[in-house]
Amino acid sequence: MATVIVSYPIHEGARFDAAYYTATHIPLAEKAWGPLGLIGAEVLFPAGPQPWAATVLLRFADQAAIDAALASPEAPAVMADIANFTDIVPVLYRAAD
Repeated sequence: MATVIVSYPIHEGARFDAAYYTATHIPLAEKAWGPLGLIGAEVLFPAGPQPWAATVLLRFADQAAIDAALASPEAPAVMADIANFTDIVPVLYRAAD
């Protein structure tokens, strides 16, 4: 299994709609990337003051599935949806298999 970790670093005046994120954005990503190897998404919200508004662990079958998802025709729609719930630029990184 391979993981993409997406974090949203808080900045002064940042906007982050957690309800939209969990109810709309995550299901959009699951629908788009599930057929390409996305196994699941675990959303984490901070308990108390933290440097992140949220973090999600996107679990994929392997690194090739991550590559396929990020290069897919559905990826632009998933990325464009970010503006609907936040003005924070997400930080993405991969964890090793």
